[in-house]
Amino acid sequence: MGMYLNAVAPYSLYKTEAAKPYFVDKSMLLYDLSLLLEESSSYICITRPRRFGKTIMANMISAFFNKDVNSKDIFDRLEIAKTEKYQKHRNKYHVISISFNEMPEECKSYRQYIARIVRRLKSDLVKAYPELDLETEEAVWDIFSNIFEGDDTQRYIFVLDEWDFIFHQDFVSESEKRDYLLFLRNLLKDRPYVLLAYMTGILPIAKYSSGSELNMFTEFTMAKSPAFSSYFGFTEEEVDRIYARYISITQNPAISREGLRVWYNGYHTADGENVYNPRSVVQALRFNNLASYWTSSGPYDEIFYYIEKNVADVRDDLAVMIAGEAVPARIEEYAAVSMNLQTKDEIFSAMVVYGFLSYEKGKVTIPNKELLDKFADMICKESSLGYLYQIARTSDRMLRATKAGDTKTVEEILEYVHNTETPIYSYNHEVELAAIVTLAYLSARDYYRMEREDKAGVGFVDFIFYPIADMNEDCIILELKVNASADDAILQIRNKNYALRFAGKLGMKPQYTGRILAVGISYDKATKKHSCKIEVLKHPSIQSMEDDF
Repeated sequence: MGMYLNAVAPYSLYKTEAAKPYFVDKSMLLYDLSLLLEESSSYICITRPRRFGKTIMANMISAFFNKDVNSKDIFDRLEIAKTEKYQKHRNKYHVISISFNEMPEECKSYRQYIARIVRRLKSDLVKAYPELDLETEEAVWDIFSNIFEGDDTQRYIFVLDEWDFIFHQDFVSESEKRDYLLFLRNLLKDRPYVLLAYMTGILPIAKYSSGSELNMFTEFTMAKSPAFSSYFGFTEEEVDRIYARYISITQNPAISREGLRVWYNGYHTADGENVYNPRSVVQALRFNNLASYWTSSGPYDEIFYYIEKNVADVRDDLAVMIAGEAVPARIEEYAAVSMNLQTKDEIFSAMVVYGFLSYEKGKVTIPNKELLDKFADMICKESSLGYLYQIARTSDRMLRATKAGDTKTVEEILEYVHNTETPIYSYNHEVELAAIVTLAYLSARDYYRMEREDKAGVGFVDFIFYPIADMNEDCIILELKVNASADDAILQIRNKNYALRFAGKLGMKPQYTGRILAVGISYDKATKKHSCKIEVLKHPSIQSMEDDF
Protein backbone atom coordinates (compact mmCIF):
# COMPACT_ATOMS: atom_id res chain seq x y z
CA MET A 1 0.00 0.00 0.00
CA GLY A 2 1.20 3.49 -0.80
CA MET A 3 0.16 7.08 -0.46
CA TYR A 4 -1.66 6.99 -3.80
CA LEU A 5 -1.21 3.42 -5.08
CA ASN A 6 -3.68 1.05 -3.40
CA ALA A 7 -3.93 3.45 -0.47
CA VAL A 8 -5.81 2.35 2.64
CA ALA A 9 -7.17 5.82 3.45
CA PRO A 10 -10.19 5.71 1.05
CA TYR A 11 -11.23 2.35 2.51
CA SER A 12 -10.95 3.65 6.05
CA LEU A 13 -12.85 6.85 5.25
CA TYR A 14 -15.66 5.06 3.44
CA LYS A 15 -15.98 2.46 6.19
CA THR A 16 -16.45 5.28 8.68
CA GLU A 17 -19.05 6.89 6.42
CA ALA A 18 -20.97 3.63 5.95
CA ALA A 19 -21.28 3.20 9.72
CA LYS A 20 -23.01 6.57 10.26
CA PRO A 21 -26.74 6.59 11.07
CA TYR A 22 -27.71 8.63 8.01
CA PHE A 23 -25.59 6.77 5.50
CA VAL A 24 -27.26 6.33 2.10
CA ASP A 25 -26.29 3.35 -0.04
CA LYS A 26 -25.14 4.57 -3.47
CA SER A 27 -23.13 1.43 -4.24
CA MET A 28 -24.92 0.70 -7.52
CA LEU A 29 -22.60 3.29 -9.03
CA LEU A 30 -20.02 0.50 -8.77
CA TYR A 31 -22.17 -1.70 -11.00
CA ASP A 32 -22.30 1.00 -13.67
CA LEU A 33 -18.55 1.52 -13.44
CA SER A 34 -17.95 -2.23 -13.63
CA LEU A 35 -19.69 -2.27 -17.00
CA LEU A 36 -17.36 0.46 -18.23
CA LEU A 37 -14.39 -1.30 -16.71
CA GLU A 38 -15.12 -4.39 -18.76
CA GLU A 39 -15.00 -2.22 -21.89
CA SER A 40 -11.50 -1.11 -20.79
CA SER A 41 -9.89 2.33 -20.96
CA SER A 42 -12.89 4.50 -20.11
CA TYR A 43 -12.66 8.11 -19.02
CA ILE A 44 -15.45 9.55 -16.85
CA CYS A 45 -15.69 13.05 -15.35
CA ILE A 46 -18.48 13.84 -12.85
CA THR A 47 -19.05 17.53 -12.12
CA ARG A 48 -21.28 18.64 -9.24
CA PRO A 49 -21.49 21.56 -6.80
CA ARG A 50 -19.58 21.24 -3.55
CA ARG A 51 -21.08 19.04 -0.85
CA PHE A 52 -22.93 16.78 -3.28
CA GLY A 53 -21.10 13.59 -2.33
CA LYS A 54 -18.27 13.56 -4.86
CA THR A 55 -15.54 12.68 -2.37
CA ILE A 56 -17.61 10.00 -0.63
CA MET A 57 -18.23 8.34 -3.99
CA ALA A 58 -14.52 8.57 -4.89
CA ASN A 59 -13.61 6.86 -1.61
CA MET A 60 -16.25 4.19 -2.24
CA ILE A 61 -14.81 3.43 -5.69
CA SER A 62 -11.27 3.16 -4.37
CA ALA A 63 -12.34 0.99 -1.43
CA PHE A 64 -14.26 -1.38 -3.69
CA PHE A 65 -11.67 -1.97 -6.42
CA ASN A 66 -8.43 -1.73 -4.38
CA LYS A 67 -6.70 -5.12 -4.42
CA ASP A 68 -4.63 -4.42 -1.30
CA VAL A 69 -7.60 -4.14 1.06
CA ASN A 70 -10.48 -6.49 1.83
CA SER A 71 -13.62 -4.39 1.79
CA LYS A 72 -16.00 -7.32 2.15
CA ASP A 73 -17.02 -6.04 5.59
CA ILE A 74 -18.41 -2.86 4.01
CA PHE A 75 -19.93 -4.01 0.76
CA ASP A 76 -21.47 -7.34 1.73
CA ARG A 77 -24.50 -5.46 3.15
CA LEU A 78 -24.86 -2.98 0.29
CA GLU A 79 -26.85 -3.23 -2.93
CA ILE A 80 -23.81 -3.97 -5.11
CA ALA A 81 -23.41 -7.32 -3.30
CA LYS A 82 -26.67 -8.54 -4.86
CA THR A 83 -25.28 -8.26 -8.39
CA GLU A 84 -23.17 -10.60 -10.52
CA LYS A 85 -20.42 -7.96 -10.71
CA TYR A 86 -19.71 -8.02 -6.98
CA GLN A 87 -17.37 -10.98 -6.62
CA LYS A 88 -15.92 -10.46 -10.09
CA HIS A 89 -14.61 -6.96 -9.40
CA ARG A 90 -14.34 -6.42 -5.64
CA ASN A 91 -10.72 -5.85 -4.56
CA LYS A 92 -9.24 -7.01 -7.87
CA TYR A 93 -7.37 -3.98 -9.22
CA HIS A 94 -4.52 -1.56 -8.69
CA VAL A 95 -6.07 1.81 -7.81
CA ILE A 96 -4.38 5.21 -7.93
CA SER A 97 -6.34 7.53 -5.61
CA ILE A 98 -5.42 11.23 -5.65
CA SER A 99 -7.29 14.01 -3.84
CA PHE A 100 -6.16 17.09 -5.68
CA ASN A 101 -7.41 19.37 -2.91
CA GLU A 102 -4.54 18.27 -0.66
CA MET A 103 -1.52 20.60 -0.63
CA PRO A 104 1.97 20.64 0.88
CA GLU A 105 2.42 22.55 4.11
CA GLU A 106 2.69 26.31 3.47
CA CYS A 107 2.23 25.76 -0.26
CA LYS A 108 2.92 28.99 -2.14
CA SER A 109 3.47 27.84 -5.71
CA TYR A 110 2.18 25.47 -8.34
CA ARG A 111 5.64 23.88 -8.50
CA GLN A 112 5.44 22.89 -4.83
CA TYR A 113 1.94 21.57 -5.35
CA ILE A 114 2.59 19.39 -8.39
CA ALA A 115 6.02 18.25 -7.15
CA ARG A 116 4.39 16.66 -4.12
CA ILE A 117 2.00 14.68 -6.31
CA VAL A 118 4.76 13.51 -8.64
CA ARG A 119 7.07 12.62 -5.76
CA ARG A 120 4.42 10.51 -4.07
CA LEU A 121 3.48 8.70 -7.26
CA LYS A 122 7.08 7.83 -8.03
CA SER A 123 7.74 6.71 -4.47
CA ASP A 124 4.71 4.39 -4.53
CA LEU A 125 5.76 2.80 -7.81
CA VAL A 126 9.38 2.27 -6.73
CA LYS A 127 8.19 0.54 -3.54
CA ALA A 128 5.60 -1.57 -5.37
CA TYR A 129 8.06 -2.82 -8.03
CA PRO A 130 11.50 -3.09 -6.38
CA GLU A 131 12.56 -5.75 -8.83
CA LEU A 132 12.31 -3.36 -11.80
CA ASP A 133 14.97 -0.90 -10.64
CA LEU A 134 12.83 2.03 -11.83
CA GLU A 135 14.50 5.34 -12.68
CA THR A 136 12.90 8.10 -10.60
CA GLU A 137 14.48 10.74 -12.82
CA GLU A 138 12.08 9.76 -15.60
CA ALA A 139 8.66 11.32 -16.01
CA VAL A 140 6.01 9.55 -13.94
CA TRP A 141 4.10 8.47 -17.07
CA ASP A 142 7.27 6.95 -18.46
CA ILE A 143 7.65 4.95 -15.27
CA PHE A 144 4.08 3.67 -15.60
CA SER A 145 4.78 2.79 -19.24
CA ASN A 146 7.97 0.92 -18.33
CA ILE A 147 6.06 -1.13 -15.77
CA PHE A 148 3.39 -1.97 -18.35
CA GLU A 149 5.97 -2.90 -20.99
CA GLY A 150 7.44 -5.42 -18.59
CA ASP A 151 4.04 -6.86 -17.64
CA ASP A 152 0.96 -5.85 -19.61
CA THR A 153 -1.33 -7.01 -16.81
CA GLN A 154 -0.21 -4.02 -14.75
CA ARG A 155 -3.08 -1.66 -15.44
CA TYR A 156 -4.65 0.86 -13.10
CA ILE A 157 -7.90 2.47 -12.12
CA PHE A 158 -7.31 6.18 -11.54
CA VAL A 159 -9.66 7.89 -9.07
CA LEU A 160 -8.96 11.62 -9.21
CA ASP A 161 -11.04 13.73 -6.83
CA GLU A 162 -11.49 17.53 -7.11
CA TRP A 163 -9.36 17.74 -10.23
CA ASP A 164 -10.09 21.48 -10.69
CA PHE A 165 -8.95 22.49 -7.19
CA ILE A 166 -5.91 24.45 -8.35
CA PHE A 167 -7.99 26.62 -10.68
CA HIS A 168 -9.35 28.27 -7.52
CA GLN A 169 -5.90 29.02 -6.06
CA ASP A 170 -4.46 32.51 -6.34
CA PHE A 171 -0.87 31.30 -6.60
CA VAL A 172 -1.49 29.43 -9.87
CA SER A 173 -0.81 31.45 -13.03
CA GLU A 174 -2.50 30.96 -16.39
CA SER A 175 0.58 29.33 -17.87
CA GLU A 176 0.78 26.97 -14.87
CA LYS A 177 -2.86 25.99 -15.41
CA ARG A 178 -1.89 24.98 -18.92
CA ASP A 179 1.05 23.02 -17.49
CA TYR A 180 -1.34 21.23 -15.17
CA LEU A 181 -3.60 20.25 -18.06
CA LEU A 182 -0.59 18.87 -19.91
CA PHE A 183 0.39 16.92 -16.80
CA LEU A 184 -3.03 15.24 -16.72
CA ARG A 185 -2.92 14.66 -20.45
CA ASN A 186 0.53 13.04 -20.35
CA LEU A 187 -0.46 10.91 -17.36
CA LEU A 188 -3.76 9.63 -18.75
CA LYS A 189 -4.41 10.15 -22.45
CA ASP A 190 -3.85 7.16 -24.75
CA ARG A 191 -1.92 5.30 -22.05
CA PRO A 192 -2.34 1.52 -22.20
CA TYR A 193 -1.83 1.26 -18.44
CA VAL A 194 -5.07 3.21 -17.81
CA LEU A 195 -7.90 0.76 -17.26
CA LEU A 196 -10.39 3.35 -16.03
CA ALA A 197 -10.07 7.03 -15.17
CA TYR A 198 -12.76 8.41 -12.88
CA MET A 199 -12.47 12.14 -12.20
CA THR A 200 -14.60 14.59 -10.19
CA GLY A 201 -14.77 18.35 -9.90
CA ILE A 202 -17.03 21.35 -9.62
CA LEU A 203 -16.27 22.99 -12.93
CA PRO A 204 -16.55 21.23 -16.29
CA ILE A 205 -13.37 20.57 -18.25
CA ALA A 206 -14.66 21.66 -21.68
CA LYS A 207 -13.26 25.17 -21.71
CA TYR A 208 -10.15 24.47 -19.69
CA SER A 209 -8.43 22.64 -22.46
CA SER A 210 -7.77 23.79 -26.00
CA GLY A 211 -9.87 20.90 -27.26
CA SER A 212 -7.31 18.14 -27.14
CA GLU A 213 -5.71 17.88 -23.68
CA LEU A 214 -8.60 16.22 -21.86
CA ASN A 215 -10.98 15.41 -24.67
CA MET A 216 -10.83 11.71 -23.82
CA PHE A 217 -13.16 12.34 -20.87
CA THR A 218 -16.93 12.08 -21.13
CA GLU A 219 -18.49 14.63 -18.77
CA PHE A 220 -21.63 14.09 -16.74
CA THR A 221 -23.22 17.16 -15.20
CA MET A 222 -26.26 17.57 -12.94
CA ALA A 223 -28.04 19.90 -15.35
CA LYS A 224 -27.63 18.11 -18.66
CA SER A 225 -26.46 14.49 -18.29
CA PRO A 226 -28.89 11.88 -16.89
CA ALA A 227 -26.29 9.13 -16.50
CA PHE A 228 -25.00 8.75 -12.92
CA SER A 229 -27.27 11.60 -11.74
CA SER A 230 -29.06 9.60 -9.04
CA TYR A 231 -25.76 8.91 -7.25
CA PHE A 232 -25.11 12.54 -6.32
CA GLY A 233 -27.55 14.19 -3.97
CA PHE A 234 -30.42 12.49 -2.13
CA THR A 235 -33.60 11.48 -3.92
CA GLU A 236 -37.07 11.77 -2.36
CA GLU A 237 -37.09 8.06 -1.54
CA GLU A 238 -33.68 8.23 0.11
CA VAL A 239 -34.69 11.22 2.24
CA ASP A 240 -37.85 9.34 3.27
CA ARG A 241 -35.72 6.45 4.50
CA ILE A 242 -33.23 8.45 6.51
CA TYR A 243 -36.01 10.65 7.91
CA ALA A 244 -37.71 7.51 9.25
CA ARG A 245 -34.37 6.56 10.82
CA TYR A 246 -34.14 10.05 12.35
CA ILE A 247 -37.59 9.71 13.93
CA SER A 248 -36.69 6.33 15.40
CA ILE A 249 -33.36 7.34 16.99
CA THR A 250 -33.87 11.00 17.94
CA GLN A 251 -35.25 12.12 21.27
CA ASN A 252 -37.68 15.00 20.79
CA PRO A 253 -37.32 15.28 17.00
CA ALA A 254 -37.72 18.92 15.95
CA ILE A 255 -37.63 18.53 12.14
CA SER A 256 -40.57 17.70 9.92
CA ARG A 257 -40.30 15.90 6.62
CA GLU A 258 -41.81 18.97 4.97
CA GLY A 259 -39.12 21.09 6.61
CA LEU A 260 -36.40 19.09 4.85
CA ARG A 261 -38.16 19.64 1.54
CA VAL A 262 -38.48 23.39 2.02
CA TRP A 263 -34.91 23.86 3.20
CA TYR A 264 -32.85 21.48 1.06
CA ASN A 265 -34.80 20.24 -1.99
CA GLY A 266 -35.11 22.08 -5.27
CA TYR A 267 -32.35 20.61 -7.41
CA HIS A 268 -33.11 18.44 -10.40
CA THR A 269 -31.29 15.79 -12.35
CA ALA A 270 -31.29 16.08 -16.13
CA ASP A 271 -34.09 13.51 -16.30
CA GLY A 272 -36.28 15.50 -13.91
CA GLU A 273 -35.79 13.70 -10.59
CA ASN A 274 -35.87 15.87 -7.47
CA VAL A 275 -32.58 15.99 -5.56
CA TYR A 276 -31.74 17.27 -2.08
CA ASN A 277 -28.42 18.69 -0.94
CA PRO A 278 -27.02 15.64 0.89
CA ARG A 279 -24.66 17.35 3.31
CA SER A 280 -27.32 19.75 4.52
CA VAL A 281 -29.92 17.01 5.02
CA VAL A 282 -27.51 14.89 7.06
CA GLN A 283 -26.32 17.82 9.16
CA ALA A 284 -29.89 18.94 9.86
CA LEU A 285 -30.89 15.46 11.05
CA ARG A 286 -27.69 14.99 12.99
CA PHE A 287 -28.08 18.26 14.91
CA ASN A 288 -31.90 18.17 14.99
CA ASN A 289 -32.08 21.65 13.52
CA LEU A 290 -32.96 23.19 10.16
CA ALA A 291 -30.24 25.69 9.24
CA SER A 292 -27.88 26.66 6.44
CA TYR A 293 -25.16 24.01 6.46
CA TRP A 294 -24.11 23.77 2.82
CA THR A 295 -23.91 27.51 2.21
CA SER A 296 -21.72 27.93 5.29
CA SER A 297 -19.07 25.81 3.58
CA GLY A 298 -18.28 28.50 0.99
CA PRO A 299 -17.61 32.23 1.15
CA TYR A 300 -20.56 34.61 0.96
CA ASP A 301 -18.80 36.68 -1.70
CA GLU A 302 -19.08 33.85 -4.26
CA ILE A 303 -22.74 34.58 -4.96
CA PHE A 304 -22.36 38.32 -5.15
CA TYR A 305 -19.28 38.06 -7.36
CA TYR A 306 -21.42 36.70 -10.17
CA ILE A 307 -24.31 39.09 -9.65
CA GLU A 308 -22.25 42.26 -9.43
CA LYS A 309 -20.71 41.58 -12.86
CA ASN A 310 -23.95 42.53 -14.52
CA VAL A 311 -26.23 44.01 -11.89
CA ALA A 312 -28.63 45.73 -14.29
CA ASP A 313 -29.63 42.54 -16.14
CA VAL A 314 -29.42 40.10 -13.26
CA ARG A 315 -31.11 42.21 -10.59
CA ASP A 316 -34.63 42.15 -12.04
CA ASP A 317 -34.57 38.42 -12.75
CA LEU A 318 -33.28 37.87 -9.23
CA ALA A 319 -36.32 39.68 -7.83
CA VAL A 320 -38.61 37.38 -9.82
CA MET A 321 -36.73 34.29 -8.60
CA ILE A 322 -36.96 35.44 -4.99
CA ALA A 323 -40.72 35.64 -5.58
CA GLY A 324 -40.59 31.93 -6.34
CA GLU A 325 -40.79 32.17 -10.12
CA ALA A 326 -38.52 30.51 -12.66
CA VAL A 327 -36.59 32.65 -15.14
CA PRO A 328 -35.72 31.55 -18.70
CA ALA A 329 -31.98 31.10 -19.20
CA ARG A 330 -29.63 29.51 -21.68
CA ILE A 331 -27.28 27.46 -19.56
CA GLU A 332 -23.84 26.63 -20.90
CA GLU A 333 -22.07 25.05 -17.97
CA TYR A 334 -18.58 25.69 -19.26
CA ALA A 335 -19.14 29.44 -18.85
CA ALA A 336 -18.33 29.08 -15.18
CA VAL A 337 -14.64 28.53 -15.88
CA SER A 338 -14.28 32.19 -16.80
CA MET A 339 -13.99 34.86 -14.14
CA ASN A 340 -14.84 37.42 -16.81
CA LEU A 341 -18.57 36.79 -17.06
CA GLN A 342 -20.16 39.24 -19.48
CA THR A 343 -23.77 38.22 -20.03
CA LYS A 344 -26.70 37.28 -17.85
CA ASP A 345 -26.71 33.75 -19.23
CA GLU A 346 -23.02 33.35 -18.40
CA ILE A 347 -23.65 34.53 -14.85
CA PHE A 348 -26.61 32.19 -14.40
CA SER A 349 -24.58 29.36 -15.93
CA ALA A 350 -21.87 29.87 -13.34
CA MET A 351 -24.41 29.98 -10.53
CA VAL A 352 -25.98 26.71 -11.69
CA VAL A 353 -22.57 25.01 -11.79
CA TYR A 354 -21.81 26.16 -8.24
CA GLY A 355 -25.24 25.09 -7.01
CA PHE A 356 -26.57 28.57 -6.25
CA LEU A 357 -29.38 28.14 -8.79
CA SER A 358 -31.27 25.11 -10.00
CA TYR A 359 -31.87 24.47 -13.71
CA GLU A 360 -34.76 22.59 -15.26
CA LYS A 361 -36.52 22.75 -18.63
CA GLY A 362 -34.77 25.90 -19.79
CA LYS A 363 -35.36 27.91 -16.60
CA VAL A 364 -33.41 28.75 -13.46
CA THR A 365 -34.75 29.12 -9.93
CA ILE A 366 -33.46 29.59 -6.40
CA PRO A 367 -33.66 25.97 -5.24
CA ASN A 368 -34.72 26.17 -1.59
CA LYS A 369 -34.85 28.16 1.64
CA GLU A 370 -31.19 27.45 2.42
CA LEU A 371 -30.13 29.32 -0.73
CA LEU A 372 -32.93 31.86 -0.53
CA ASP A 373 -31.69 32.91 2.90
CA LYS A 374 -28.25 33.40 1.41
CA PHE A 375 -29.62 35.60 -1.37
CA ALA A 376 -31.72 37.54 1.15
CA ASP A 377 -28.64 38.14 3.28
CA MET A 378 -26.77 39.40 0.24
CA ILE A 379 -29.57 41.74 -0.79
CA CYS A 380 -29.76 43.26 2.69
CA LYS A 381 -26.02 44.04 2.58
CA GLU A 382 -25.33 45.16 -0.98
CA SER A 383 -26.50 48.70 -1.71
CA SER A 384 -25.36 48.37 -5.33
CA LEU A 385 -28.43 46.20 -5.93
CA GLY A 386 -30.49 49.38 -5.92
CA TYR A 387 -34.20 48.94 -5.37
CA LEU A 388 -33.75 45.32 -4.23
CA TYR A 389 -31.59 46.54 -1.37
CA GLN A 390 -34.04 49.32 -0.52
CA ILE A 391 -37.01 46.94 -0.46
CA ALA A 392 -35.20 44.44 1.75
CA ARG A 393 -34.25 47.17 4.21
CA THR A 394 -37.93 48.01 4.72
CA SER A 395 -39.11 44.42 5.18
CA ASP A 396 -39.09 44.40 9.00
CA ARG A 397 -41.27 47.49 9.00
CA MET A 398 -43.57 45.93 6.39
CA LEU A 399 -44.23 42.85 8.52
CA ARG A 400 -44.85 44.91 11.67
CA ALA A 401 -47.30 47.15 9.81
CA THR A 402 -49.19 44.14 8.44
CA LYS A 403 -49.61 42.52 11.84
CA ALA A 404 -50.74 45.84 13.29
CA GLY A 405 -53.33 46.32 10.54
CA ASP A 406 -51.55 49.51 9.46
CA THR A 407 -52.59 49.57 5.80
CA LYS A 408 -51.39 53.13 5.31
CA THR A 409 -47.79 52.16 6.11
CA VAL A 410 -48.01 49.07 3.88
CA GLU A 411 -49.16 51.26 0.99
CA GLU A 412 -46.48 53.88 1.68
CA ILE A 413 -43.72 51.24 1.66
CA LEU A 414 -44.94 49.80 -1.65
CA GLU A 415 -45.19 53.28 -3.18
CA TYR A 416 -41.73 54.22 -1.95
CA VAL A 417 -40.19 51.02 -3.28
CA HIS A 418 -41.93 51.26 -6.62
CA ASN A 419 -41.04 54.90 -7.21
CA THR A 420 -37.45 54.93 -5.94
CA GLU A 421 -36.17 53.54 -9.23
CA THR A 422 -37.79 52.61 -12.53
CA PRO A 423 -37.43 48.85 -12.61
CA ILE A 424 -38.67 46.57 -15.34
CA TYR A 425 -41.91 46.01 -13.51
CA SER A 426 -44.90 47.38 -15.39
CA TYR A 427 -47.26 45.16 -13.36
CA ASN A 428 -48.71 43.72 -16.55
CA HIS A 429 -49.04 40.49 -14.62
CA GLU A 430 -49.35 39.61 -10.96
CA VAL A 431 -45.93 37.91 -11.16
CA GLU A 432 -44.22 41.32 -11.20
CA LEU A 433 -46.30 42.55 -8.27
CA ALA A 434 -45.58 39.27 -6.47
CA ALA A 435 -41.85 39.86 -6.89
CA ILE A 436 -42.07 43.27 -5.22
CA VAL A 437 -44.31 41.96 -2.43
CA THR A 438 -42.02 38.98 -1.77
CA LEU A 439 -39.05 41.29 -1.33
CA ALA A 440 -41.09 43.64 0.83
CA TYR A 441 -41.75 40.74 3.20
CA LEU A 442 -38.21 39.36 3.00
CA SER A 443 -37.58 39.43 6.75
CA ALA A 444 -40.80 37.49 7.33
CA ARG A 445 -38.90 34.37 6.25
CA ASP A 446 -37.18 34.36 9.64
CA TYR A 447 -40.55 33.66 11.26
CA TYR A 448 -42.67 32.12 8.52
CA ARG A 449 -42.59 29.50 5.82
CA MET A 450 -43.84 31.51 2.86
CA GLU A 451 -45.58 29.42 0.21
CA ARG A 452 -46.42 30.82 -3.22
CA GLU A 453 -49.51 29.58 -5.11
CA ASP A 454 -50.37 27.17 -2.32
CA LYS A 455 -53.48 24.96 -2.48
CA ALA A 456 -56.06 26.31 -0.04
CA GLY A 457 -59.83 26.01 0.26
CA VAL A 458 -61.24 25.70 -3.26
CA GLY A 459 -58.32 27.25 -5.11
CA PHE A 460 -54.75 28.48 -4.96
CA VAL A 461 -53.79 31.49 -2.87
CA ASP A 462 -51.00 33.87 -3.93
CA PHE A 463 -49.15 33.65 -0.60
CA ILE A 464 -49.62 31.88 2.71
CA PHE A 465 -47.34 32.60 5.66
CA TYR A 466 -47.09 29.57 7.98
CA PRO A 467 -45.53 30.28 11.41
CA ILE A 468 -42.30 28.31 11.88
CA ALA A 469 -41.61 28.26 15.62
CA ASP A 470 -44.48 29.94 17.47
CA MET A 471 -47.75 28.26 16.48
CA ASN A 472 -49.65 31.05 18.28
CA GLU A 473 -48.14 33.59 15.87
CA ASP A 474 -50.39 35.37 13.37
CA CYS A 475 -51.05 33.39 10.19
CA ILE A 476 -51.18 35.44 6.98
CA ILE A 477 -53.10 34.87 3.75
CA LEU A 478 -52.09 37.36 1.07
CA GLU A 479 -53.86 37.84 -2.25
CA LEU A 480 -52.68 40.17 -5.05
CA LYS A 481 -54.68 42.04 -7.70
CA VAL A 482 -53.69 44.19 -10.66
CA ASN A 483 -56.39 46.59 -11.89
CA ALA A 484 -58.79 45.28 -9.26
CA SER A 485 -59.36 46.44 -5.70
CA ALA A 486 -57.92 45.22 -2.41
CA ASP A 487 -61.56 44.58 -1.41
CA ASP A 488 -61.79 42.14 -4.32
CA ALA A 489 -58.73 40.34 -2.99
CA ILE A 490 -60.25 40.03 0.51
CA LEU A 491 -63.53 38.83 -0.97
CA GLN A 492 -61.67 36.11 -2.89
CA ILE A 493 -59.90 34.98 0.29
CA ARG A 494 -63.28 34.68 2.03
CA ASN A 495 -65.29 33.15 -0.82
CA LYS A 496 -62.69 30.49 -1.58
CA ASN A 497 -62.23 29.60 2.09
CA TYR A 498 -58.46 29.92 1.99
CA ALA A 499 -58.44 29.94 5.81
CA LEU A 500 -59.22 26.21 5.75
CA ARG A 501 -55.48 25.73 5.16
CA PHE A 502 -54.99 26.46 8.88
CA ALA A 503 -57.71 24.08 10.10
CA GLY A 504 -56.67 21.12 12.18
CA LYS A 505 -57.52 17.57 11.19
CA LEU A 506 -61.01 16.41 12.10
CA GLY A 507 -61.26 15.74 15.82
CA MET A 508 -57.82 17.23 16.52
CA LYS A 509 -56.65 20.58 17.79
CA PRO A 510 -55.36 22.91 15.04
CA GLN A 511 -51.61 23.16 14.61
CA TYR A 512 -51.82 26.93 14.10
CA THR A 513 -53.73 28.78 16.81
CA GLY A 514 -52.91 32.44 16.13
CA ARG A 515 -55.03 35.00 14.33
CA ILE A 516 -55.57 34.54 10.61
CA LEU A 517 -54.95 37.78 8.75
CA ALA A 518 -56.43 38.26 5.30
CA VAL A 519 -54.27 40.74 3.38
CA GLY A 520 -55.34 42.15 0.03
CA ILE A 521 -52.83 44.17 -2.01
CA SER A 522 -53.72 45.75 -5.34
CA TYR A 523 -52.15 48.00 -7.95
CA ASP A 524 -54.08 50.33 -10.24
CA LYS A 525 -52.19 50.79 -13.52
CA ALA A 526 -54.11 53.97 -14.38
CA THR A 527 -53.43 55.82 -11.13
CA LYS A 528 -50.17 53.92 -10.45
CA LYS A 529 -51.24 53.49 -6.83
CA HIS A 530 -51.12 50.55 -4.47
CA SER A 531 -53.89 49.83 -2.01
CA CYS A 532 -54.09 47.45 0.93
CA LYS A 533 -56.81 46.02 3.11
CA ILE A 534 -56.29 43.78 6.15
CA GLU A 535 -58.94 41.79 8.02
CA VAL A 536 -58.96 39.17 10.75
CA LEU A 537 -60.75 35.98 9.69
CA LYS A 538 -62.54 33.60 11.98
CA HIS A 539 -60.36 30.60 12.61
CA PRO A 540 -61.93 27.55 10.90
CA SER A 541 -61.34 25.49 14.05
CA ILE A 542 -61.68 28.16 16.74
CA GLN A 543 -64.89 30.15 16.76
CA SER A 544 -64.04 32.73 19.42
CA MET A 545 -61.91 35.02 17.27
CA GLU A 546 -61.91 38.76 16.90
CA ASP A 547 -63.49 39.89 13.64
CA ASP A 548 -61.53 43.09 13.22
CA PHE A 549 -58.83 45.26 14.72
